[in-house]
Amino acid sequence: MSTPNTNRTTRIEGAVALVTGANRGLGRHFARQLLERGAARVYAAARRPESVDPGGFPGLVPLRLDITDGDGVRAAAGTAADVTLLVNNAGVTHFTGLLTADPAALRAEMETNFWGTLAVVRAFAPVLAANGGGTILNVLSAQSWHASPGNNGYHASKAAQWALTNGLRMELADRDTLVTGLHLGAVDTDFSAGYDGPKGDPAATVRAALDGIEAGAAEVVADAWSAHVKKSLAKDPVRLHDEIRAGVI
Repeated sequence: MSTPNTNRTTRIEGAVALVTGANRGLGRHFARQLLERGAARVYAAARRPESVDPGGFPGLVPLRLDITDGDGVRAAAGTAADVTLLVNNAGVTHFTGLLTADPAALRAEMETNFWGTLAVVRAFAPVLAANGGGTILNVLSAQSWHASPGNNGYHASKAAQWALTNGLRMELADRDTLVTGLHLGAVDTDFSAGYDGPKGDPAATVRAALDGIEAGAAEVVADAWSAHVKKSLAKDPVRLHDEIRAGVI
C-alpha cells in the first residue's frame, strides 16, 4: 500500500543511487534491484566496503561509510556528488528494554537510526538539489508505530526516525526532493536472524519500495502486518499491545 505524493515521481532508469548498509540484507537487495531497473550507478555504502559483493553488477561502486561518523559522511557526499537517489537503509537493533538495558546500547540505537540518518540527509540534500532535486527513501519499520517486548529501544529510535522522515518531507518540498518512508515487518535477512516469527521476502519488500518511489509515494506500507499496525493507530493502543504479547503477528 502506497500513499501518493502528486508533486514528484522518481525515474530509476539512469539515476545515480547511494544505498547505506548495502553489504547485506535489504541493502544488498536495494543495490541490485536498482541496477536491474536501469540505474546508471549505485554506490554501495558500508562500514567495510570490502564486504560488498559486486555480484556481476558493473555499476555497483563500494563506498566506505559509517553513518555515525560525521566526517566520513561529509567525505562520502563529496565523493558521490552525482547522487540523485538516496536510500537510508543502515540501521541497528540491540534488543533493548527501556528500563533494563545499558543506556549506552539505547544511545547507540538512536545514534544510528535517528542521528545517523539525519547526518546522511543533511550531507546529501545539497547534492540532490544541485542535481535537480531527487529522492530520499528512509527504511523505517512497523515498529515505528508499536512497542515490542525486549526491543523498545529500537521502537523508540524508529519512531524518532519516522518523525524525522515526516519533518524532512516538509523541509525538502521546496527543493523538489521526494521523501518516502518505507514501513515493513520482519523480513528474512540477517537483521531478523534472531526472530522466530513469520518473515517476509526481502526482495518483494524492495520491489514494493521502488515501485512506490517511481509512483511518487510519500509512504510505502510493504506488508499486511505493517498495514494492520497502521490501521490500529486510530484505536486503543492496549489492543495492539495485547495482540503483540499474544504473538498475533
